[in-house]
Amino acid sequence: MPIKIRAGLVCLVFVAASAANDIIVIADFESATYGSWEVEGEAFGTGPAHGTFEGQMHVSNFQGHGLVNSFLGGDGPTGRLLSPPFSIQHPFLNFLIGGGMHPGETCVNLLVDGQTVRTATGPNDKPGGTEALKWASWDVAEFRGRDARIEIVDERSDGWGHINVDYIHQSDRSDPEVVRLSRTITADTRYLNLPVKNGAPQQVVTVEVDGAVQRMFTIELAAGEPDFWVFLELEPFRGKTVTYRTERFEYEESTGSGFDAIHASDTFPGADSLYRETYRPQFHFSSRRGWNNDPNGLVYYDGEWHLFYQHNPYGWSWGNMTWGHAVSTDLVHWTELGDAIHPDGLGTIFSGSAVVDTHNTTGFKSGDIDPIVAAYTSAGGTNAFWSEGQPFTQSIAYSNDRGRTWTKYEGNPVQGHIRGDNRDPKVFWHEPSGQWVIVLYLEEKRFGFFTSSDLKSWQLQSEIAGFYECPELFELPVDGDLDNKKWVLYGGAGDYMIGDFDGKTFTPESDLIRYSYSDFFYASQTYNNVPTAEGRRIQIGWGRINIPGMPFNQMMTFPVELTLHTTDDGIRMVALPVEEIEQLRSRVHRVSGQAIVPGENLLKEIQGE
Repeated sequence: MPIKIRAGLVCLVFVAASAANDIIVIADFESATYGSWEVEGEAFGTGPAHGTFEGQMHVSNFQGHGLVNSFLGGDGPTGRLLSPPFSIQHPFLNFLIGGGMHPGETCVNLLVDGQTVRTATGPNDKPGGTEALKWASWDVAEFRGRDARIEIVDERSDGWGHINVDYIHQSDRSDPEVVRLSRTITADTRYLNLPVKNGAPQQVVTVEVDGAVQRMFTIELAAGEPDFWVFLELEPFRGKTVTYRTERFEYEESTGSGFDAIHASDTFPGADSLYRETYRPQFHFSSRRGWNNDPNGLVYYDGEWHLFYQHNPYGWSWGNMTWGHAVSTDLVHWTELGDAIHPDGLGTIFSGSAVVDTHNTTGFKSGDIDPIVAAYTSAGGTNAFWSEGQPFTQSIAYSNDRGRTWTKYEGNPVQGHIRGDNRDPKVFWHEPSGQWVIVLYLEEKRFGFFTSSDLKSWQLQSEIAGFYECPELFELPVDGDLDNKKWVLYGGAGDYMIGDFDGKTFTPESDLIRYSYSDFFYASQTYNNVPTAEGRRIQIGWGRINIPGMPFNQMMTFPVELTLHTTDDGIRMVALPVEEIEQLRSRVHRVSGQAIVPGENLLKEIQGE
């Protein structure tokens, strides 16, 4: 078996005990400094990183405690690392790499006689992606006996403008030996429970049902005592044969794979303290387990407010994007129904919206219940179901049982790749023109406006500049006057324009207006299909805040009702918590007819949580 050596940053000559696969470590980045490496610029700092920097997605799969991570200060700084010369003595040079996929700009180079003879980049060039390092290997047999140097480059200052590298070594093999593990069960319980340790090497778990892959996800599988447990719901596969598989590398320094701890049960560890955890929000929605971000598919139907959301069911950090699902009858108390739309061969499931197809324009209706139809982004090569490089496309799924089960349209994607990172379809029914309208983020702060008669074929009608991702478009009366309505268009940050929309083109009547002055709020959406008699426009956003030490992370903002009012500065949007919040109040205190004097607190006698 090969031996992993921890001999400081640079070990240029070492003969391992295993004759079958000697290893020479060039750099493991475990020291406090870069040692004899030459350092240029600001991106790499003065020494190796110890994991994730502020503002960065969770970095995983590096070996030991240190690695090269040029996200120091964000994607802006640039720089270069250059190793001292070493002799190539084995046919393969292997290393772990992550970060940006920008050839020549975020890369690792092998230099022989000062010339680049091999190069590799990270896997990411679009929003999303992962900060998990992956193995890379170069066949360097032709250079045996010659001196070489390793160059690590970060010359990129925008999205994914950084590089992560660890454990550079020479070997007789091109890859670490893979240990494959699998187990087969009959799905006769509710959950398959999996232990998570934040920072553990990410492993890919594949779940097959009756021989066909149904789930595939990455997870930081705990080898010892877990930080928390997550679960895969087995109810959709009840009575069927389920095989779950994973693999790990022999180089990993774990005492075990964590695989043996996976087990099936009708409950999950931690269920007895659910919603009573130390930092669990009590009136902001958060998922039972795992990460959540953008609210998706906000739609009202048959007495229920549906809240779908971007969800990583298997970890504390972003990843494995799936649509989670909860419902409420009052916008205050939520019941989590479990995950609704799962990754497939077109990608993980990015943001989108949902409508009730009351006219059955899609032809999906199969009974007396109107179908709920979800439009979402299939996020291309960001999931292990397929090879990387597949672009973002748009897909639909439908439910004929009030959102309890979902079927993906067999003709997906309904909208192929247009350009850039096109994503986040917002769909609504435009009554004056009698058709569906879809607003889609295209690229470079541009939205496209599409129309459709059946949600299966889309026609681009116009574009507008000024907004970045997560589009929203709706009409509201000004000062409550139903004869004076204006349209509101906004993007991810919530900053909006007032204007007019004729079913094809949005015509601004204002400049961009600031909506939120907090980093807490992002990617909001408003509800479709709210009863006309109510006429309310209800908004929920992503409450961006890390919740460390918990088995869940992030939350939703509390629902607010949006209205338009005339002010001295022009027409402005006003947000107030929905009236349903009053049911949480146990007492009412009123103070009137008193002057407010500096230094006096009129509320000092009032006590509460």
